[in-house]
Amino acid sequence: MAVLGIGGLFFRSTDPDALSAWYRTHLGIGAGCAAADTGPVDEWTWKTQGGPVVFAPFKADTDYFAADKQFMINLRVADLAEMIDTLTVAGIAVETRDEWNSPEVGQFARLHDPEGNAIELWEPPAA
Repeated sequence: MAVLGIGGLFFRSTDPDALSAWYRTHLGIGAGCAAADTGPVDEWTWKTQGGPVVFAPFKADTDYFAADKQFMINLRVADLAEMIDTLTVAGIAVETRDEWNSPEVGQFARLHDPEGNAIELWEPPAA
């Protein structure tokens, strides 16, 4: 029997309450959040839309994300340009590079949360 999907993502934080609030405020994710068309929110979960999820261990010496971090979260978005604009207005630095994008895979942007954890935003190509 195969796993049905990701049930949670847990990581250490120096201030879990503040970091949770940052994710809810700026990315609309975390407990009490729900993506469009996923039903009512509840206090414990973040309801997401179904779609592709990449699960990929990287080599220990990868330069795809910071060497001092063990993970980088990738979040799927519907409108990358709008998300970048929203984050920029909030004073959050977002990096884009043409070489990250391809018509076959989609468009990407990167930012960091207040504790320095890398976040990659991914807009898959239109179906």
